[in-house]
Amino acid sequence: MLFTFLICVLAFANHATAVSWYFLRYYPASGQKFTSFSGTMTTPTQPKAATIYVWPGLQPTDNSGVYQNVLDGRSGTWWIGSGWCCANPSLPWGSGFNTYPGETVTFKNTLGSSAWTSTLTRSSTGETVSNSFALASKSFNQALFAIELYDVAWNFGQVAFSNVVITSTGSSDASWCNSTPENYNSATVYSITGVSATVSGNVVTCKIASVVLQRPA
Repeated sequence: MLFTFLICVLAFANHATAVSWYFLRYYPASGQKFTSFSGTMTTPTQPKAATIYVWPGLQPTDNSGVYQNVLDGRSGTWWIGSGWCCANPSLPWGSGFNTYPGETVTFKNTLGSSAWTSTLTRSSTGETVSNSFALASKSFNQALFAIELYDVAWNFGQVAFSNVVITSTGSSDASWCNSTPENYNSATVYSITGVSATVSGNVVTCKIASVVLQRPA
């Protein structure tokens, strides 16, 4: 998996002409960093095998890579796993499982004392995989909901996330949660509902009932 993602997003700075991007991006308030990112993703339809990656992810301040939970459509059957793309540091990709259109997969990414831990659960069967990644030194300041396409159109319907919870630490400023996320190149028609923020000390907890990437703009 890691080799495949060598052409993934690295600060979204260099885009191959064959790549189409659709993503929403949240930034925390100044001086804050993200410390957890969780939610449920509904597996979309898949008309054929294609190089399609659908993922929630976190990107650090140094733009050295992206920490992702990736639905991979290359085989014609969706496979999901977690990992860091792609170097600095070089880490092995995590384990995963197949998932099918209409199923839901919960994802939970949490910062611990020495590593980030990702847990994925296939709701229909209870199958769970958990992996840790040595990324505790990274300061993540971007939370993304992304569709990444190589030589294929967005023809598989909407991508829906629900029960999203994102936490940040560093100050009590919760304004980022209620702000409109960046819509890269205004490329995506999307909807967001049920946003609320709570603050405890310097920890902001942002809850979003639904994030739906509906179709290309």
